[in-house]
Amino acid sequence: MTDFLSLWADSLPQLLAATVKVTIPLSIIAFVLALVVAVLATVMRLSRIRPLQWVSRFYVWLFRGTPILVQLFIIFYGLPAAGITLSAWTSAIIAFTLNTGAYAAETLRASVQSIPRGQLEAARTLNFTGWQTVRHVIAPQALRIALPPLGNDLIDLVKGTSLVMVITLADVFQVGRQIAATNFQPLALYAEVAVVYLAIFTVLSFLQSRLERASNRYIRSPRA
Repeated sequence: MTDFLSLWADSLPQLLAATVKVTIPLSIIAFVLALVVAVLATVMRLSRIRPLQWVSRFYVWLFRGTPILVQLFIIFYGLPAAGITLSAWTSAIIAFTLNTGAYAAETLRASVQSIPRGQLEAARTLNFTGWQTVRHVIAPQALRIALPPLGNDLIDLVKGTSLVMVITLADVFQVGRQIAATNFQPLALYAEVAVVYLAIFTVLSFLQSRLERASNRYIRSPRA
């Protein structure tokens, strides 16, 4: 047991460095961009312009229906055959942004469509503008409904970043593999990597619960 803990102590700085340099930044950047993509895809899907609806449907169908690992391979290893060469970082950001954005778009679409039409009609009766309807009726309720699944999407994204090792990025999992290959202690190293992911999951779950409580208070509070 002492040797086990000593091994953990020796490898922890390298694992944390990989977490801070690759896993966390990649997750944050990809998730923020994914939310932007998701909002655009949702607006297109709910618009009355059929070509925009078709583009949004095709995008969601394509990226939800194919594994993220395949998408990484196509972007990083496949596109050079078409004359498009991207760095590992850029490839990872694009793949995770588009993949997560497709799932988030469905979450946002379902959240908006779950709002009773009577509330939208009431907003029109009160002479709300389109922006006022979005701000005071649609956005608060859709956000409250979407927060739990969006939080789950973020957690899945963080865990999914372990796949970037296949395109040469040294994330926390890849660093753990490299250390295990040198000291021949795979059980200890992979268990430590699991602990790092669990720590990230715990922090994200805590933040998610706080955001959900804050959104519920906002919904209940009177607004001008």
